[in-house]
Amino acid sequence: MYSYYGNNLVSNPITHREAPHSLQSPDIKATDFGPNPFVVDINKAVLHNDNFRTALWTGNHLQLTLMTIPVGKDIGLEVHPHVDQFLRIEEGHGLVQMGNTQDYLYFRQPVFDDFAIFVPAGTWHNLTNTGNKPLKLYSIYAPPNHPWGTIHQTKEIAEASE
Repeated sequence: MYSYYGNNLVSNPITHREAPHSLQSPDIKATDFGPNPFVVDINKAVLHNDNFRTALWTGNHLQLTLMTIPVGKDIGLEVHPHVDQFLRIEEGHGLVQMGNTQDYLYFRQPVFDDFAIFVPAGTWHNLTNTGNKPLKLYSIYAPPNHPWGTIHQTKEIAEASE
């Protein structure tokens, strides 16, 4: 069975968990399709996401989250001791910083549309929006880093929940 995401056809999940049978709006409000088979136009999903963080798919070994970072804001300095992370910028400009400790971020790189960022487990990192519009990206965690169905409308809500 299929459903629509905006004007695009996507596969419906085979239910292991409760999940909507269709996406009626391009706005992603409360949907995590994992761990079921799922196909989506990732670029459109990212661009339509206005939440700081939305878990779109959470499996047993991998998680995809959509993110929007407001102008002048950042993800926040963090480290995932046992999680590798991949980020891809779909729209906007930013600065990524990484290092072995929170006080020694020796790696600094400007990033733009279509850039990929690889963060090894145990690496301190941050991504700051340096552009003049929201920074739109997605992040893949292996293994998952957030609970199934996580939605944080703002960074402040994300920090309060962690």
